[in-house]
Amino acid sequence: MKVLMVLTSHDKLGDSGHATGFWLEEFTTPYYTFLDAGADITLASPKGGLPPIDPNSTQEDAQTETTKRYDADQDLKSKLANTLELSGVSADDFDAIFYPGGHGPLWDLSEDKDSIALIEAFSAQAKPVGAVCHGPAVLRHPKGTDGKPLVSGKQVTGFSNEEEEAVGLTQVVPFLIEDMFAQTGATYSRGDTWQSHVVTDGLLVTGQNPASSDASAKAVLALL
Repeated sequence: MKVLMVLTSHDKLGDSGHATGFWLEEFTTPYYTFLDAGADITLASPKGGLPPIDPNSTQEDAQTETTKRYDADQDLKSKLANTLELSGVSADDFDAIFYPGGHGPLWDLSEDKDSIALIEAFSAQAKPVGAVCHGPAVLRHPKGTDGKPLVSGKQVTGFSNEEEEAVGLTQVVPFLIEDMFAQTGATYSRGDTWQSHVVTDGLLVTGQNPASSDASAKAVLALL
């Protein structure tokens, strides 16, 4: 069971002057969920090397059991420092693909041609595609084998407009996940703010927010 996890390489929060990247817990929780289930995990990012961690996700109030496990895991830290370049990765070598969130993917992975091609390849090969929180931004452009948006007619979720408003970034982000899904013909649903909500439609798994990290990974494992 081989899982490809794709992380953002983008570290600037628009024109706000603040840093961003991937959200640590949204990476560590799925990673260890996959690892503990026996998966062989490969990490990749658009630029390769060490992807940027959103500094807010390393604050004390954002720590969880899995981030603390990461803090003591030198093997994972080494692996994270040496992510593969996305352009050199093939869907043929993996059983599933998963995108953690953080605001970074809104800028790079949503538009990255290699990421788009990978998602289309995983889908065409009938392999699970999973994403959590802002990770579903990567579903903005991929198309299905019928030429329509991959998410057209599908049930999905992702970071809600209300949650984006709550963190004060509605005017900073390049687009809102909830609005994006409406534009691509998907059927968006959400649970309560900051509560776990995961949607599986066929081989597509999406999670709403950080609280959905574990359930999102488990939903991908269920498909495998």
